[in-house]
Amino acid sequence: MSLKDNIISESLRLFSLKGFLSTSIQDIMDAAHTSKGGFYNHFKSKEALFFRVLEEARKIWRENNLDGLDQITDPFEKVKRIIINYRDRYLKDTAKLPGGCIFVTLSVELDDQRPHLSKELNKGFNGLKAMLKRYLDEAKRIGRLRKNCDVRAITELIFSVILGTTVMYGIEKHPATSDLAINSLLHYLDELSVSVENGNAA
Repeated sequence: MSLKDNIISESLRLFSLKGFLSTSIQDIMDAAHTSKGGFYNHFKSKEALFFRVLEEARKIWRENNLDGLDQITDPFEKVKRIIINYRDRYLKDTAKLPGGCIFVTLSVELDDQRPHLSKELNKGFNGLKAMLKRYLDEAKRIGRLRKNCDVRAITELIFSVILGTTVMYGIEKHPATSDLAINSLLHYLDELSVSVENGNAA
């Protein structure tokens, strides 16, 4: 691994644990075993590093949460797979994200202190909600969701459960609570679904 990649990797771990503002450049240099010159040779500022770390965090999110989606044709099952991947792959990826979801950690921290950076994080949240709604809209269109389902409300509920579960996991660092919350969400979604055999339902 190159020094640049090592700085990004160690910063990702530190940001997930301590946040952006509480992580100093000295913390990063110590973790990456480099000097001030080594750091500034690759990044002109800590904020410049933030955007590169955010890019890497998004890559990790996609790799973990979208795993196997291209092998599923049913849009309702795609939504469930995202949620299951989040539970089993993303939240428990302690090697890369020892502090839990970096997006939630940074969003809470930066909302008031660095709103322009928080705005970048919100793009990801909005993108996730748009993806979930798109799949749920399609699921309702083909009769995999009950006709009386409010797709927007379901989307917001899924996002809220994911957000809340992320916060609890970040506090407890234990899967029991998060597994219970996600399993309850999956059960709720199954109650709203219509099997292919049964056809449309009210």
